[in-house]
Amino acid sequence: MDTHFAQRRRRDLIVAACLAVIAALVPLFVKDVYVQNIMVLTLMYAALSQSWNILSGYCGQISLGHALYFGLGAYTTALLFTKFGVLPWFGMLAGGAISAVIAMALGYPCFRLRGHYFVIATIVIAEIALLLIQNWDWAGAALGIDIPVRGDSWLKFQFTRSKLPYFYFALVLACIAWLVTWWLEDSKWGYWWRAVKDNPDAAESLGVVVFNSKMGAAAVSAFLVAVGGSFYAQFVSYIDPESVMGFQFSLLMALPAVLGGIGTLWGPVLGAVILIPLTELTRSFVGGSGRGVDLIVYGALIVAISLALPKGLVSVFSMLSGRKEAAR
Repeated sequence: MDTHFAQRRRRDLIVAACLAVIAALVPLFVKDVYVQNIMVLTLMYAALSQSWNILSGYCGQISLGHALYFGLGAYTTALLFTKFGVLPWFGMLAGGAISAVIAMALGYPCFRLRGHYFVIATIVIAEIALLLIQNWDWAGAALGIDIPVRGDSWLKFQFTRSKLPYFYFALVLACIAWLVTWWLEDSKWGYWWRAVKDNPDAAESLGVVVFNSKMGAAAVSAFLVAVGGSFYAQFVSYIDPESVMGFQFSLLMALPAVLGGIGTLWGPVLGAVILIPLTELTRSFVGGSGRGVDLIVYGALIVAISLALPKGLVSVFSMLSGRKEAAR
């Protein structure tokens, strides 16, 4: 079993490297700006969902308030850049560090809650943060922050002539989130998280420090999500409370992992590759009527996939590999 597990991990790493190379080559053949925009968003949400999956998938602490950390990353970068001239790269690190600290501070009382009580607490905290930002005049309040564009530059991480730099950064971010998850999956923390998810009481009786493991998962997850928020702020050059801290962001982080396969390495990636283009395309082609047809189509497909494959889309590959082994 150890040999089989090691082989599977090496295979996952090789497949990920091949997919990353293929993804890096795609923009060389796809010149349409609209399609490039969809690819950027897909990679961003793959990274966000992978980050959300660390806490909610592996550790079992379902959060529907991760928009808080996404917004913190976006606002930290935007405020430091517009108010003090701090480069976005430092803003990303600062936003990630602040979000990690806040995640642990909030986790101190919230991780004592279980089940739906914890889920409700994450939603309430994120909504409170949204209201505070909406009434914070120094941060632009409800009007938001317009990030000044000062020419194409990697140093200032701003590009107006092409979306390709954003695409490649989003690809690197998605790869980093995947690699962090891949590494943690076989670490002491990864085993602790899965034990806590399955049965926290039994895990604690075996020596797992349940509270500390949850805090660690929250810090890593919040840091990566905040970096994604910082990237998004630079990508769109304008943010306001609803555009970066709205409840829909928490859902869009969770849905790819849930549909792809929560608590799995490839679930968030597979879910994002299917859901995000689907979201954008339905909004573009059937959402212009104002009757919500795009939401109906989108919701119906999500329900259908959830009913047909309750364990996520990655379960299809598990079933196929199981049949091959049975045939042998």
